[in-house]
Amino acid sequence: WCWRQGTSLAELMSRYVSTETGFGVPKDGWRICLAHEFKEKRKPFQARDVSLPNMIEHISLGVRYLRWWYGKTQVEKKAPFIDMFGALPLRQIYGAPLGGIGGGSITRGWRGDFCRWQLNPGMYHYKSVIANQFTVCLRRGGQTIYQQVLSMERPPTLQGWNWGYCGEYAFYHALYPRAWTVYHLPGQNVTLTCRQVSPVIPHDYKDSSLPVAVFVWDIENKNDYALDVSIMFTMVNGTGHKDDKSGGHWNEPFHLEKDGESVSGVLLHHQTPVNPYTLSHTALTKTTHHQTAFSPKGTCSALWSDLMTDGRLDSPKDSSPPTEKGEEVAAALAVSCLVPANSHNSVEFSLAWDMPKITFGSRERIYVRRYTRYYGTKGDAAPSLSHYALTHYSKWEESIDEWQRPILQDGSLPAWYKSALFNELYFVVDGGTVWVELPEDADISGGLRSEDGGLPAQPEVLKEYGRFAYLEGQEYRMYNTYDVHFYASFALIMLWPKLALSVQYDIAGSVVQHDPTERLNLMNGQCSPVKTRGVVPHDLGDPDDEPWVRANAYMIHDTADWKDLNLKFVLQVYRDYYLTQDEQYLKDMWPICQTVMEAELKFDKDGDGLIENSGYADQTYDGWKVTGPSAYCGGLWLASVCMMCKMARVLNCESVYQRYTDILERGRAAFDKLLWNGKYYNYDSSGRSLSNSVMSDQCAGQWFLRASGLGEDDYQAFPKEKICSALKSVFDLNVMSFAGGQMGAVNGMRPEGVPDRSSVQSDEVWVGVVYGLAATMIHEGMIEEGMHTAEGCYRAVWERMGMAFQTPEAYCEKGIYRSLAYMRPLSIWAMQLALNNRPNHNKTTDKDVGQG
Repeated sequence: WCWRQGTSLAELMSRYVSTETGFGVPKDGWRICLAHEFKEKRKPFQARDVSLPNMIEHISLGVRYLRWWYGKTQVEKKAPFIDMFGALPLRQIYGAPLGGIGGGSITRGWRGDFCRWQLNPGMYHYKSVIANQFTVCLRRGGQTIYQQVLSMERPPTLQGWNWGYCGEYAFYHALYPRAWTVYHLPGQNVTLTCRQVSPVIPHDYKDSSLPVAVFVWDIENKNDYALDVSIMFTMVNGTGHKDDKSGGHWNEPFHLEKDGESVSGVLLHHQTPVNPYTLSHTALTKTTHHQTAFSPKGTCSALWSDLMTDGRLDSPKDSSPPTEKGEEVAAALAVSCLVPANSHNSVEFSLAWDMPKITFGSRERIYVRRYTRYYGTKGDAAPSLSHYALTHYSKWEESIDEWQRPILQDGSLPAWYKSALFNELYFVVDGGTVWVELPEDADISGGLRSEDGGLPAQPEVLKEYGRFAYLEGQEYRMYNTYDVHFYASFALIMLWPKLALSVQYDIAGSVVQHDPTERLNLMNGQCSPVKTRGVVPHDLGDPDDEPWVRANAYMIHDTADWKDLNLKFVLQVYRDYYLTQDEQYLKDMWPICQTVMEAELKFDKDGDGLIENSGYADQTYDGWKVTGPSAYCGGLWLASVCMMCKMARVLNCESVYQRYTDILERGRAAFDKLLWNGKYYNYDSSGRSLSNSVMSDQCAGQWFLRASGLGEDDYQAFPKEKICSALKSVFDLNVMSFAGGQMGAVNGMRPEGVPDRSSVQSDEVWVGVVYGLAATMIHEGMIEEGMHTAEGCYRAVWERMGMAFQTPEAYCEKGIYRSLAYMRPLSIWAMQLALNNRPNHNKTTDKDVGQG
């Protein structure tokens, strides 16, 4: 392992020519030289990548999708929830996102550009705004000796600035929610370290909601003379979107003194008709100076000369006039400090954005973001947010250190894992995430109360902690897609358990509601209701429509037919109770669990205690045909039955316990008889030529049992020796016989050691599934195999494919990826839960793991 780690790090840093290591940069994390170029260039999955047999089989689906896509994009002028003709091209540029949870996000790339924007809830804009830069000015004896934009770019605009910083003298290091960029200034004997800090703090539900980030610049002067150093931060009023030129935007300088600390900066008021906001770049008032407004077009020589003359900016006191249509405006803020000879000094900036009220695409309702509980809804909070960030970021860092230290100092864990574990958390913020207050008139279950099988209108968790939603992926625009959240939810339940419970209440409220609106299902061409009562929804809506009001944006299939969604609800209910010990939550969810399990029992057509599938009847692998009981859904079913038994015991429901105990006994026997082949569980029980394919996710039910403290004695669904044999088969075939054992586990593998290519999905690697598989292996004592399996995905995505901070749903062995920036890889936190449960491991208690 040490050799592999050294090789990977050496390649990403091979073009770094300096010996400087930066100021306070940690050992662990993802590190890359700014001059690095990824050799591997992959393309998104497109229609031409579908095999001929699959294309023929799905030709009617293609025609229906094309008609629907045309109506959506050309008639309604809206973005499709999945755009098969507009997949994101791979840009190997992204870094750790800025900001807390649910207030919008701005991504700063590893080369320093502000390049991915999600201020309008759930809707992404991918544009590098070239004028958003940091610039350094060095002065000695009253003369400027060096002034440089800290960017490798050489743009056609702003040519009055000194561009083309040599990236071979800099590197980027990410350990989310912080990141460091180290710039050695060639010939100056000066090194700058920019530390980026966002308030993403486990079990914190106040500061973690704030739309702010801090940039701390540590300046090391290794000369034998002092230097005056200025850092200038320029920012455009906007995001690079066409509405930047819509007119009416204006900037104003501000100064705020509070609790003995004062801050100064510029407010950039972005006055769009829908979801207006204010950006603020701010610094502690030491030697702070600004330029309220400049045009980011042309050469912009005046601003450059202003800084070069004396290391300061003019600092006009007045606001800028509103922009004319077609005009853009930007602002600059600079901070100066003296750095003595052979010494160090630092300056700090904050970036805040205040969009307190939001509407989604249909504009039917107004929501207020979580942070407004502390900063109000008037849209005037940017100065206070900035002041708070600059005066409290050191406390954030103490909390982050306290959280990360035990894992980083665990010598039994490899470095790649520590990087993956923390850096994959980027999606909690950058998953189109929204965190809003529950509206005062909300009734999450449509008037159906607990005594009638429903829920309280406003459960305490939702009232106190608000509503949380994140996208299935930046390209798959559906909130809280439940079959994927099943995997990703480990990050929430372990780090922000109240948000995990909030999602569960919203899903449960949707279960008991009915939307009779008829809608075309693209797969079969039939119409069915948007939402059927008694069934878990696929998702809670599209941000370009009206989430929470209209669920099931996914319209490929009739979602009433899915087997696994109901099961995944039951599995998460007990796992969440086990980790939080929240008795009220369990009591509230119990009638919903009984409802969805009754819906499942109708699929046990022969009374053997095992549900059956037909067609594409499991949502997770909805492109992979299945007939009869299957390893995946059958395993989830048996695990759910186990958990019904356990919950019935906890709640003293003896008749329910006896009923599900009987089902469990019959189901276990049927599962083994129909699916066990002596080495692993067959994909399905149809007897087709491909029914004995080896599915990497065949032990998902056992995974959840183990994660919930079950899987043995009265609550055992699968014999341990069979689980271990199945996992060994998966490791030998899906992992080690695929891509030289260096790319994780392929979804489907034939027993003879070649990938199952019967569907689009079967020969893909799904990163989030692989992390869940690795967690299952660790639970069963196969720690080395589990770590090796997960390592293949991390190295492929983060080190070879250039997909840092945009981990995809899937990739094939060569050439293709699908759905960048996807929710499911958050399942890596299931690995940490499994590692915490290792025998003789000094871990927190189960109760501590999930405490709010």
